[in-house]
Amino acid sequence: MTEKPTIVIIGGGLSGAAVAYHLAGLLPPGEVDLAVVEPRSELGRGLAYSAADPDHRLNVPDHKMSLRTDQMDHFQKWLAAPHAPVLPADAADLTGEVFAPRAMFGSYVAAQLAPLLDHGRIRHVRATVIGIDRDERYTLRLSDGGVLQADLIILAATHPKAALPKELAALSGLAALIADPLAPTALDGIDPDERILIIGNGLTSADIVATLHRRGHRSQITALSRHGWRSMPHGPKQGDSAADFANDPARTALGLYRRVRQALVIDTAAGLTWHAAFDRLRAQGPAVWAALPDPERRRVLRHLRALWDVHRFRIAPQTLYSNLQMQRAGRLTHLAARITGVQVGATVEVWLTARHDRLSFPLAVDRIILATGPAHGAIIAATPALADLAALGMLQRDPLGLGLYTLPNGHAVPMNGQPDGSVLIAGPLARGAVGELMGVPEVISWAEHIAREAAAQVQLRQSRLIAQ
Repeated sequence: MTEKPTIVIIGGGLSGAAVAYHLAGLLPPGEVDLAVVEPRSELGRGLAYSAADPDHRLNVPDHKMSLRTDQMDHFQKWLAAPHAPVLPADAADLTGEVFAPRAMFGSYVAAQLAPLLDHGRIRHVRATVIGIDRDERYTLRLSDGGVLQADLIILAATHPKAALPKELAALSGLAALIADPLAPTALDGIDPDERILIIGNGLTSADIVATLHRRGHRSQITALSRHGWRSMPHGPKQGDSAADFANDPARTALGLYRRVRQALVIDTAAGLTWHAAFDRLRAQGPAVWAALPDPERRRVLRHLRALWDVHRFRIAPQTLYSNLQMQRAGRLTHLAARITGVQVGATVEVWLTARHDRLSFPLAVDRIILATGPAHGAIIAATPALADLAALGMLQRDPLGLGLYTLPNGHAVPMNGQPDGSVLIAGPLARGAVGELMGVPEVISWAEHIAREAAAQVQLRQSRLIAQ
């Protein structure tokens, strides 16, 4: 390790930017080279917060979004400052809760990092890592032809594209398929009279419908998922649940399910909605997840994940309103079914099998939009930098298929099972070790942990160098 160690964060979306922000505050100025490799012009936006569409909103109010866990009103105060962007007229719901456009949170994160960039505490390298080698140090080859040397790598590249269902393989590369609806102009070519099939029924699907609603879409939109469940709305302001999932936590998926059901019964009797119990479960999620052995974690993912997602990832009131307007106008239908085949002609005929009665039927559409979320299980194959690290034996796929195999302290698990502290995992790719790691509070809390772990690794390595 050189006198001035280099830490490279691969990925400058929210996870990478948050790690850089907190790590810069822990490292002595000028003693460590901290670089973030991110092709976008600003750090902190990533895929989620680059959305230019004003209808793509944060799905939680402003006072629950922050780059700092010790100041949960940090974003809210920034929004109220004179230099902040102007909120849309309909940003607040009837209770006064503010649901800002997602791009505004990206602007907020970028603004927090700007002084650190200006003073050289963080270095933004506008490129993509296309290859990694290792000798005494890591050598990162960049898309712009440059090279970076690194002593410690923090992986924060977290959003591969959604996986195309094998039943739709015939659509690959065709204009009838929109495989990446979050790309800046992905929805621009849709004619208002096209019949649309959205595969996925979560928040991305709801955002797509909101965009099409604002653009005056006139034809039928069908949102498809295996269960037909949709993201639930936010609840009223109320007290906290008394449920305790962390004390003597459940050791099985069935036991966890029963604990939640019991909590819902007790909360209902106390006049609380289901939101209170799920908020408590989310807050105690790390302890709950840590208590489950891997076979039970798999059962949770297989049997309970869809239920968790629709209650956990709640829809912004404004987005819900747009979706309800389309539904009431007869232009939006939700189906619980699976795809069994497709035939491509002048239109696309998709064959579906209904979940409840197992009947098969065709659905003729003009366009199919994939909104099933990132294929985290395929992240290594989809990302050249990770593929090279895997080939070097420095990381491996998470056994649960959630991302990368990670220890509870954030270290990547190499093929030999003995981490050397040189690769840390930030963001949702560490979900297999942490559990819930998609919401902003969890992402930021984990980023703070990874920053502390990285600072400790630098100190440890410097101590070893001095001892030599």
